[in-house]
Amino acid sequence: MTDLGKLLVVFAAAVALVGGALWLLGKCGYRGLPGDIFHRGEHLSFYFPIVTCLVLSFLLTLVLWLWQWLSRR
Repeated sequence: MTDLGKLLVVFAAAVALVGGALWLLGKCGYRGLPGDIFHRGEHLSFYFPIVTCLVLSFLLTLVLWLWQWLSRR
């Protein structure tokens, strides 16, 4: 049971770090990567971060692959 508690604490710390980084990026004026879709109409604004999703997917895949590779050693 203590292993689950440690895992939850590490996960919460990681989420807090990512949230803080996103908050700081927003304060610095970051509005997304080039290629993200943004449309502002008269009554509707639409934002779809397609390139940001692809980059995050690649980075998470890389991190999980590295974690799996290191755990085998």
